[in-house]
Amino acid sequence: MPYKRTQVLVCAGTGCTIGNSGELIEEFEKEIKSMGLDREIEVLRTGCLGLCGAGPNISIYPDNIIYKGVKKEDVKEIVMEHLYKGRPVQRLMLNEADQETKEIYDINHTRFYAKQKRVALHNCGVIDPENIEEYIGQDGYFALGQVLSQMTPQEVVDVIKKSGLRGRGGGGFPTGLKWQFALDEPGEEKYVICNADEGDPGAFMDRSILEGNPHSVIEAMIIAGYAIGAHYGYIYIRAEYPIAVERLKTAIAQAKELGLLGNNIFDSGFDFDLEIRLGAGAFVCGEETALIQSIQGERGMPISKPPFPAHKGVWGKPTIINNVETFANIAQIILNGADWFRSIGTESSPGTKVFALGGKISNTGLVEVPMGTTLREVIYEIGGGCPNHKRFKAVQTGGPSGGCLTEDQLDTPIGFDELVKLGSMMGSGGMIVLDEDNCMVDVARFYMDFIVDESCGKCTPCRVGTKRMLELLEQICDGQGTMETLDELETLAMTIKDTALCGLGQSAPNPVLSTITQFRDEYIAHIVDKRCPAGVCKKLLRYEINKDECRKCGLCARQCPVGAISGKIGKEVFEIDPEKCIRCGLCMKACHFKVIERK
Repeated sequence: MPYKRTQVLVCAGTGCTIGNSGELIEEFEKEIKSMGLDREIEVLRTGCLGLCGAGPNISIYPDNIIYKGVKKEDVKEIVMEHLYKGRPVQRLMLNEADQETKEIYDINHTRFYAKQKRVALHNCGVIDPENIEEYIGQDGYFALGQVLSQMTPQEVVDVIKKSGLRGRGGGGFPTGLKWQFALDEPGEEKYVICNADEGDPGAFMDRSILEGNPHSVIEAMIIAGYAIGAHYGYIYIRAEYPIAVERLKTAIAQAKELGLLGNNIFDSGFDFDLEIRLGAGAFVCGEETALIQSIQGERGMPISKPPFPAHKGVWGKPTIINNVETFANIAQIILNGADWFRSIGTESSPGTKVFALGGKISNTGLVEVPMGTTLREVIYEIGGGCPNHKRFKAVQTGGPSGGCLTEDQLDTPIGFDELVKLGSMMGSGGMIVLDEDNCMVDVARFYMDFIVDESCGKCTPCRVGTKRMLELLEQICDGQGTMETLDELETLAMTIKDTALCGLGQSAPNPVLSTITQFRDEYIAHIVDKRCPAGVCKKLLRYEINKDECRKCGLCARQCPVGAISGKIGKEVFEIDPEKCIRCGLCMKACHFKVIERK
C-alpha cells in the first residue's frame, strides 16, 4: 500500500452517525478521487471525538484540526482548500485562528481540549475501530503480551492495586482489591464480566468507548482473566447499542483470527474466550447481581449480598465485574506503570474520569479530565457555560442515583469521596447542567418517574416507596401539596435509603433529597405560593389577557383547542377561563400584539 500523507477521520459515533456522517465518508471518497488524491489521502471512520453537540465532526491527521458541523455541501470546499491547497477552512474549524497573527492552533490548545487528558478514551477518534492493525499500531495488545510473558497473576493484581484504580461504574470500589478477592478464591472455573449496561439518562461514556476503541476492553478482560485465573468472559451490553455491538463482534472475530483470543494466547499456555450477552434495556441490570441473574437466563433482579460476586458470581463461581471505562484503563496502567497512573488525579481518586456533559451547556459531548479538576472548570472552561446568557442553576451528577449541586459548590474538585460528601456521587459519569429555566421540583419528579418505571419490584421500599414519592412530587408540582406533604416526602426518602435491597434502590431518593436541601425555597413556592418560579409546572401557570391592550381581534380564541377564550371580535375584550385552560400556550403564540402574559 502506498504511503498516505493525510487521513480524514470521520466520526462514526452514534451522535454523528445520526447526523449522516456515513454520507460524508462517501462524499469525501468521491471528491478526493475526482482530485486525483486517492493515493495520498485516506478516509476512515473512527470513534467519538467528544464534540457530540457540534457533529458531524471530522478530524484531519496529522494536521490535528477538527471540523465541526460538517455538511455534505462542505466536503468539496474542504477537499479543495485544505487537502489540495493546504489552506484550512476556518469557518468550520473548532480551533479558531488567532485574529492578529492568523496562526492556526493545535486542537489540544482549544478551550474544549486544553484541560482534558485521554486515558480511557485513548485511541477514540484516532484509529479505525474496525481495524485491529490500527489498534496494534498504537501499542495495542502490548500490555497483554507483557503480562503473559513477564508477570505472574499476583504481580498483575499488585500493579492494579498499587495504581489505586477505582471502579468507574458508580461506587468507586478499588479494582485491584476486587481482583484480589477473586484470585484468592479456590477453583478452576472463574469468570470475567464487562458491565456495558449503561442506562443512566444522558450517559453515553461506555457506549462511546466500545464504538471507538473496542479492543481496549477485550485486551483488558483477557488480562483480568489471567490475573484471577478465569478462562471465560461475558460482555453484557444493552441491545439498544447496535453500533457498539457490531464493532465488538468485529473486534472479537479479528482478535480470534490473530490468535489474541482463544487457546494458547501468545504461546503462553493461557486460554481465554468471551461472548456478548445482550440485555433488554433494564436499568436495574446495571446492578451486578441483577446482571448476573440476566446472564444466567433469569429475570434481572438483585439478590442479597454477601456472598459477593468475587466469591460466588455467575453460575455460582468466582466472578469479577467491572464496567467498560474501568477496563479501558487497564492496558494503559500495565504499559505505563502504577506510579504513572497515580501521578494523575488525586490521592484518593487517581486517574481520569469520563463525563457525558449534557443539558443546558454550550459544548455538549464527551470529556475526560483528571480527577481533582473542579466542576467549574468542566462546566465553564470545557463546556462553555450555559447558552443564551442564561444563569446557571445546578449540575446533576451521577444520574438517577446522584444529586444536584449549586453554584456555591462548583469549586469542588471532582472525586469519589468529595461528591458523596455533598450529597451527590460520581456514578457512571453523567453530568447534566441546569439553568434558570429548569424547575428543581420537576427535575426531582423526572428522575423519580424514571426510577419507578425501572424498579424491578423485588423489595417493598423500592416498589411501593418510590411510587409514593412520585405521587407526592406530582402533588407538589400540581400545587396540591402541603408542608406535611414535604415532611412525608423527606421521611419516606430517608426510609428507602435505609431499607432498600440494592444500591440502586438505596440511592434512588438522592435527587429528591439533594433538591430539597439545596432548593427548598422552590418547594415552598410550589406549596405555599402555588407558584413555579421557573414557569415549568403547567398546573401552576395561568395565562391572562391584558384587557387595556386587547385589540379584540380574536386570533387567540381561534387557536385555543378547548374553547377556553371568550369574547366578540371587534366588540368585546377577550378573556381566558382558567378552569378550561389547558395551558398549552397557543394563544400566546397566536397574539401578534403581545398582550397575553404567562404568570
